[in-house]
Amino acid sequence: MKRLNDKVAVITGGASGIGEATVRKFVAEGAAVSVWDLNQQRGHRLANELSGQGAGCDFRKVDVVSLKDVTEQTAAVRETFGRIDVLINNAGITRDATLLKMSEEQWDQVIDINLKGVFNCARAIAPVMAEQSSGVIINTSSVVGIYGNFGQTNYVASKSGVIGMTRVWARELGRKGIRVNAVAPGFIATEMMKTVPEKIEEDLLAVVGSEANATRSLSGKVMQKIAELVPSLVGGSADLAPSTNTFLKAYEAITTLF
Repeated sequence: MKRLNDKVAVITGGASGIGEATVRKFVAEGAAVSVWDLNQQRGHRLANELSGQGAGCDFRKVDVVSLKDVTEQTAAVRETFGRIDVLINNAGITRDATLLKMSEEQWDQVIDINLKGVFNCARAIAPVMAEQSSGVIINTSSVVGIYGNFGQTNYVASKSGVIGMTRVWARELGRKGIRVNAVAPGFIATEMMKTVPEKIEEDLLAVVGSEANATRSLSGKVMQKIAELVPSLVGGSADLAPSTNTFLKAYEAITTLF
């Protein structure tokens, strides 16, 4: 039996990278998936490819920075599928620069998408889950949200904030039957990471460990590792606490209690 039969999932940033790998895994495990992204070409192509598999897959152009947009699309997904069981907050960007060179625009763009976007999606979808007395929210953070990284003040602040919100929501929403977790990947050669300057990439590799050097050529396998982990968090595996923060360094997954 597939692990996610009868589950309905919303996956933001689902048209590429870790998000796309997670979408594919969820559909393969039997879930109905709504892909939220701004990249219409990639989003529609992915949804069309997977629409005939599992319980189905659709694409919606959603700006996670807009609470109005997120709220409207939440209602649309609920109308289409009848419920929402899983929210994967994966949408994110980088706009790297040192503190002395970072512009207000660079700061705002990253905080808006990586932090406010996570808040907006959870704020809109959590009430649906509360009515159902069940649901799972998984927020994508990063190891740099724990350790910091040169030239990424905005990104580190956003990913640290995601972990903080996850801790709060786990306490607030657990009593309503909603489990909240954070996944903190290490270096993975996604499209987003291609925009990271070489110096910042070197510092990040030093943070996440030498084994991560292999991810440039094996990034697909690493993303698959993450995609394989997420359904176990949704399914509530016995070896995972109700609220956890999972760190991924290349192939290694370490789960620690909040």
